[in-house]
Amino acid sequence: MNYRTHIVSSLSEIGQAAWDGLALAQERANPFLSYAFLHALHESGSASADSGWQPQFITLFDGDELAAAMPLYVKMHSYGEYVFDWAWADAYHRNGLEYYPKLLSAIPFTPVTGPRLMAVDARARAALVKVLLATQKASAVSSTHILYPPEDQAQMLAGAGFMLRSGVQFHWLNAGYKDFDEFLATLEQKKRKNIRAERRKVREAGVTLRRVRGIDATDADWRLFNRCYKHTYAAHHSTPYLNLDFFQRIGRTMPQNILLVIAERDGKPIASSLVIHSEDTLFGRYWGELEYVPCLHFETAYYQPLEFCIEQGIAAFEGGAQGEHKMARGFLPTRTWSAHWLAHPAFADAIERFLEREAGGIDDYIDELNERNPFR
Repeated sequence: MNYRTHIVSSLSEIGQAAWDGLALAQERANPFLSYAFLHALHESGSASADSGWQPQFITLFDGDELAAAMPLYVKMHSYGEYVFDWAWADAYHRNGLEYYPKLLSAIPFTPVTGPRLMAVDARARAALVKVLLATQKASAVSSTHILYPPEDQAQMLAGAGFMLRSGVQFHWLNAGYKDFDEFLATLEQKKRKNIRAERRKVREAGVTLRRVRGIDATDADWRLFNRCYKHTYAAHHSTPYLNLDFFQRIGRTMPQNILLVIAERDGKPIASSLVIHSEDTLFGRYWGELEYVPCLHFETAYYQPLEFCIEQGIAAFEGGAQGEHKMARGFLPTRTWSAHWLAHPAFADAIERFLEREAGGIDDYIDELNERNPFR
């Protein structure tokens, strides 16, 4: 294999043209893999060495061509991942072992399935896996975790010695509906009635909604969204992962992938949501409110984006992590994957047994969810 391996701490070492040329050409690629999104996370400090996310991207070059790449971080904690390993870290700690640092391949704060083993062909992808194995064994890390790869890449990692873990998300599929009412007509009567009642509560509260495409979003819109986002985190006694600099950066560099929904009452903005989309998929992302209005979260973060999908002919709406309540709004369970390697043999054996038990529970859970299909 005549590839030149390079570990990069900044995407600027690769350049946008080379990175996007590889990343966005992958099957199941999405905007979160783009140079614009990742570079904004790093440069804003949201995902940086100072915040416990040290970029250590693996890249393979064939001459001057970027032949393979993997988003990879040295992590000093487990925040912002959505595939939870806190119990594993606690078990290490109770046995006098260090769990951090660890290696993590993921899009920070983004539980969205997408390529993690990006390559121009199967040969380059196989070489990338070999470099990953060599990197983790040569590093002073407890473990490596690859979150939300597509199933074929998860199975490839399993063949390389990783343990697989599955989870559940809820996705909405567009059956070519001509409008929101046609979609509602496909749901069970009770669920249809509840959705109409939720939307009516928002209207009766005097709230109006406007959808702002990224290309039309102003600095005032971004400052409003950031206020809403921060306020909601504070209300839950938590610290936001992202900052205004990040939002302004993606507003400038990837506006074609952005939709803001802004809620107003008496001419005053009171809430906002932000979704990211490609031509065929919309991804639910961030939400915040300055004033509480019953059902406003559903209207702003679900129903308005659903209407946008129908109007734009977008095929799917991925609702993000967790949330059985999404099923009542037409979202269906979808299996997700992650892959894990642990350096300590005894802990690896224990976690493998845990994952085997957990997998049976996930299978039963998905079967149970499918029995509660919300459609007529």
